Amino acid sequence: MARMRGCIVTVALLLLLLLCLHQTPVECKERLIRQLSSQPSSATKPQEFKIGFKRVILSIVLGILTGLIGAILFALLIKIAVQYINQTPFLKGPVIFSPKISSKTLQSALANENQLLGSSSNGKYYKTVLDNGLTVAVKVLEPFDSGSPEMQSKSVKRRIQQELEVLASLRHRHLRSLRAYVRESDRFSLVYDYMPMGSLEDAMNGVRENHLELRWDVRLRIAVGVIKGLQYLHFTCVPQILHYNLKPTNVMLDAEFEPRLADCGLAKLMPNIDRATSGYCAPECLQNCRYTDKSDIFSFGMILGVLLTGRYPTDSFFREAVSGGSLGQWLRHLQQAGEAHEALDKSILGEEVEEDEMLMAVRIAVVCLSDSPDDRPSSDELVTMLTQLHSF
Repeated sequence: MARMRGCIVTVALLLLLLLCLHQTPVECKERLIRQLSSQPSSATKPQEFKIGFKRVILSIVLGILTGLIGAILFALLIKIAVQYINQTPFLKGPVIFSPKISSKTLQSALANENQLLGSSSNGKYYKTVLDNGLTVAVKVLEPFDSGSPEMQSKSVKRRIQQELEVLASLRHRHLRSLRAYVRESDRFSLVYDYMPMGSLEDAMNGVRENHLELRWDVRLRIAVGVIKGLQYLHFTCVPQILHYNLKPTNVMLDAEFEPRLADCGLAKLMPNIDRATSGYCAPECLQNCRYTDKSDIFSFGMILGVLLTGRYPTDSFFREAVSGGSLGQWLRHLQQAGEAHEALDKSILGEEVEEDEMLMAVRIAVVCLSDSPDDRPSSDELVTMLTQLHSF
């Protein structure tokens, strides 16, 4: 709005200048005609002729300038009109992207008390059932409750709305589709397909507690699905989309343990997310807040390391000196010492062929966890590397 007001003031000043310039050549022309008509044609003096000629030239130049300024003014008006037309409308209430969901049933479901599935630094997840029997997951983003005038501004809410419109347009089997969203005064409610197996973190917690068995072939399929989702974001989407917050809680699993990446790109709009404590953030993000597609690769390397070892980067083990201080350093040390076998989750050790695949996957994880982004492979290269380990 402030930018538009500035454009309007600029246009007004140009209009005033145009009127002034337009009046100047007209007055010059009239004065010249009066002078020429008052003089006898036979007694024209050379000096007066020169003055009159200069005034004619000046009048022509001013006329050209008037035309140029008029053209610039017209172009500015067209630009302002196009920007206004293309501006994302500030919508309220439900915005639906799925034919299975109606505005009325969604609002009715959100008004009821729903089952809490989990929470994060920027909101909570709920499970709800619509009147038509469809079960959906709702993430309530609450980025505007900090009291910060910046976060409560319409421009921030509009940017989030624009990002949601982009996310709703994404279509890939390994991305979690946004089915609808509802904008309220202090929050956004995002509606997704319900994923019965929860997140990858839920599954790995089940493995660690001996409640769930997750074989190597399933874990490798999850890793391949995650990297294919990143490949789509990095190489197919125009402009390129970065995830910004890839970690096991943002990898959802369906009933067949097929992964879906959730919250793609939203983290860049959520300043209250503390990536440093998650253990999945690339070093360049912590040091200078520089985030690239290779930063997503570092986070993927951490996820691959979790699948291989059954350990989280935040485990107390990695605060001990023997671990080298991090999951990445530990894996690198064991690989260089020829002891990568010691890092593998004992619950997935079995056939020799699978063990060879796991050791190759350790090498891939170590490369992804390189401190320098330039040393990490792209998601496109990683799809080839991982699919060569097994037939998909």
